[in-house]
Amino acid sequence: MIRVTTNELAANCEGVSRRELLKIGALGLGGLTLPRFLAMAGENTSVVRDKAVVILNLQGGPTQVETFDPKMTAPREYRAMFGEVKTSLPGITFGAQFPRLAKLAHKMAVIRSYRHGIGSHGPAALHVAAGGNPTGACMASLYARVAGITNPETGLPNNTIVIPAACGTEYKDLNAVPQRVTDTGSLPPAYKAFDSSKGSTLLEDMKLNLPSGRFDDRKSLLRNFDQLRRHVDAQIENTTTFEQQAMNIVLRGMSEAFDLSKEDARTLERYNTGDIKPNAGTMKRNSYAKMFAPVALGKQMLMARRLVEAGVGFVTVTCTGWDMHGGGKEYTITDGMPVQAPAVDRAASAFIEDIIQRGLYEKVLLVITGEFGRTPKINSKGGRDHWGNLCTLAFAGGGLKMGQVVGASNRTVSEPASDPISSNQLLGTVMHTLLDIPNLRLRNNLPEDVQRVITGSRPIRQLI
Repeated sequence: MIRVTTNELAANCEGVSRRELLKIGALGLGGLTLPRFLAMAGENTSVVRDKAVVILNLQGGPTQVETFDPKMTAPREYRAMFGEVKTSLPGITFGAQFPRLAKLAHKMAVIRSYRHGIGSHGPAALHVAAGGNPTGACMASLYARVAGITNPETGLPNNTIVIPAACGTEYKDLNAVPQRVTDTGSLPPAYKAFDSSKGSTLLEDMKLNLPSGRFDDRKSLLRNFDQLRRHVDAQIENTTTFEQQAMNIVLRGMSEAFDLSKEDARTLERYNTGDIKPNAGTMKRNSYAKMFAPVALGKQMLMARRLVEAGVGFVTVTCTGWDMHGGGKEYTITDGMPVQAPAVDRAASAFIEDIIQRGLYEKVLLVITGEFGRTPKINSKGGRDHWGNLCTLAFAGGGLKMGQVVGASNRTVSEPASDPISSNQLLGTVMHTLLDIPNLRLRNNLPEDVQRVITGSRPIRQLI
């Protein structure tokens, strides 16, 4: 377990022995030390590609019509309620509230024929997160089972979820349902996502013995990390590579990856969604609306970029508020789309532009999806209900073939008219991006069901 100690009289860690400083990381693995764990993790990297996946999960069920398939040729009660916007791809339009992503359509691949047929929130969310695989484990946990719980070079968790609360205590009351997208199914709980907002089994044993009040003071906390790092750097010249690496997890990796203040002010502003929130009338009428405000989404996506850049292999970002039935005191499409859509448009476009500028576009795959779509026909309350026969799905980057629309919906945007895409193909696309599948077939140290699920998945052929 990580035991970093300090006190008011010895802020530079004087009095802490080298032996105690190296008690880093029990990880809940029966006393296995983090240095040894990192050494073992290196044994599992031959099939792991230098790639990462970020899933932007739009919780509640994003409408396929108002996002990437506006179908303005359909009858009025089916077409996108807010109209359409031209994209950078000839003849292709997105929903009108996605102008920034529309300009990046040539860097994206939009799937207009994804279906799984499940219309209940919990089961559908678990199904999509798992890519429909029979183990029930989400794709991120499957990846961690192959790649290791931590990155062997940086020690950061390979499977991390970023909910609004991860970006600061001011976002702690915003809605998120992380358990719907982090199930480990038949895999051990150790492969569950590291929840960066409140810790997980990976770091729950971390102990920072700091003066009262220091933990709540982010700047003071980071100063303590810096002071400890300088002291340790002078003390560990004779330690093993993995012992030094274990130190860096705490003293460099964690503190830096989650520190958004290190970003350029222009980058922070480009991602910023802090001004996008439901209007006062909506929040007065609907007590839930405030919880759905996507004010943290930009920071979540920026944190996701920092995490994959630091070596995290799989990051899930959640954005709620997409359950827009309409009517009464419910969060309607006219309440939600003018709020959720612009936030996703800003945050996702900033992420795509950012990874392009930082040379990460071929390495990092962004996936935008939710648990299901919405009914193609607008209901009597002016909203759309649950619909599993056509769902929102889009990709960007990852070295895949971008600048295309895969499949087509029928006239009423209710089901695929061509090239139906399954959840198994979603799983296959993600796993073929992250892993060397032919070499994985030769591995003999994986559970048979995990190996069979991954190697048997089929990627979307148009993207490979």
